[in-house]
Amino acid sequence: MTAAEVRAVVGRAREAQRAWGAQSIEARCHQVRKFAEVLMARADEVIELLTKEMGKTRQEALGTEVIVVADLVRYFCKHAPRLLAPEPIPLHLLKHRASYVHYVPRGVVGVIAPGVRRAIASTKNKRVGVIGTEATIQSGAYTHALKAAQASIEVYSRACPLFVPLVEEGWTDNEVVEMTVRAYLESLKQSGIDTLILGCTHYPLLKKSIRKFLGSGVRLVDSAEETAKEVKEMLHGASLARKSGKARHGFFVTDAPDRFIKVGRRFLGERVESAVRIER
Repeated sequence: MTAAEVRAVVGRAREAQRAWGAQSIEARCHQVRKFAEVLMARADEVIELLTKEMGKTRQEALGTEVIVVADLVRYFCKHAPRLLAPEPIPLHLLKHRASYVHYVPRGVVGVIAPGVRRAIASTKNKRVGVIGTEATIQSGAYTHALKAAQASIEVYSRACPLFVPLVEEGWTDNEVVEMTVRAYLESLKQSGIDTLILGCTHYPLLKKSIRKFLGSGVRLVDSAEETAKEVKEMLHGASLARKSGKARHGFFVTDAPDRFIKVGRRFLGERVESAVRIER
């Protein structure tokens, strides 16, 4: 794409976001429900993708992914009008002046661009590796974005489908993990990369094993961390970031809460104290 075409696409996306935010929550819920209907109608296509990308059986992909996502959408649509309704600010804080907090969509921050920007800023020899699920690597999203940002970058990609089940099993630093890391990343190590993008939110939990194999000369770029930084910058730029007080964390799950707490603490630490199961 040319620079002009990119600007045109970005402009249309921003206009679509403004139109989306201007709609009522009921109207947005109506459209999101349609997404759930399309998801169920095309379940076979999604299941095929999940079996390749995550190593799940067809039954697991249907029961723990497709149906669960559709249920979550319906749950959101059922409760969103109440959760996102204008919230009155207590009168004693405003000297009896009526005021409300209105919740407005801020848009979507993608996970590709933040990681790409960090990788380009980090690499010295212009050789960047990318690891992700099969679907991510096959899409070429990171390769296209890296090349668009800097044509001279050499990109070396590798799908690592077994990393996700290893992390979810809690295996992040043992002999099995080391063998798997070596099998997947040997070719990237030989290519001479000095920067590696971890293109899946599960992969940062394998940083220790990946860094041990690749060595200290390879900078690891956590796409999830870079995305979080961009969200933080966006909130500060819009004067929406919390200035004081502690954040509250609430977790709603469709599977066993105990399992979520166990796995969630691997990602978020002790902040995952409890979870509420959503009944279908």
